[in-house]
Amino acid sequence: MSADPVDDGAPLADLSAGSVALYTLPSGERPLSAIPRAGFENLLVLSTSADLERLERAVVERGGDPAHVGVVPVTGTTVDYDGALWTTERANPSDLTGISIRFSEAFAHVRPGVGWVVVDNLGVLSMYVSEERLFRFVESITSATRERNAHCVLAATEGVLGERTLARLEGLTDRTVSAR
Repeated sequence: MSADPVDDGAPLADLSAGSVALYTLPSGERPLSAIPRAGFENLLVLSTSADLERLERAVVERGGDPAHVGVVPVTGTTVDYDGALWTTERANPSDLTGISIRFSEAFAHVRPGVGWVVVDNLGVLSMYVSEERLFRFVESITSATRERNAHCVLAATEGVLGERTLARLEGLTDRTVSAR
């Protein structure tokens, strides 16, 4: 696939490499629908769900090859998955150091210009850590993706994060897009 975004109707199809978007979505929806099909050629997801089979199905439904998608499972529950997605060891949502280590290891596979990073649910992380720690963590992810010239999507469920937190996070992004 081309490194250029494909306008396939995805809300973030035109997100430039090196850019960061905050994507707000209704509860129960997944942010993968926001990225273009080309994004699935080199994708890293920090997933707050232990249901990686569901994530794999979402990748396939969007036309992606799960073998090109890496996942850092960020969950307090055991992850029992034996599928095509490549995964790191699970990290607990309250352990930002552990998440950062696993992210750094997996991020080595994100290619400049074509790679995508999706943090699928900032609201879950906000339940485990302070606003300041969440902000510093997100700042490190956005800085790394900008330096790598990759695309970054930060997903937040509508109504979960407070206005102040959202405003701070928006300060780290190039734009905010709503799924509605």
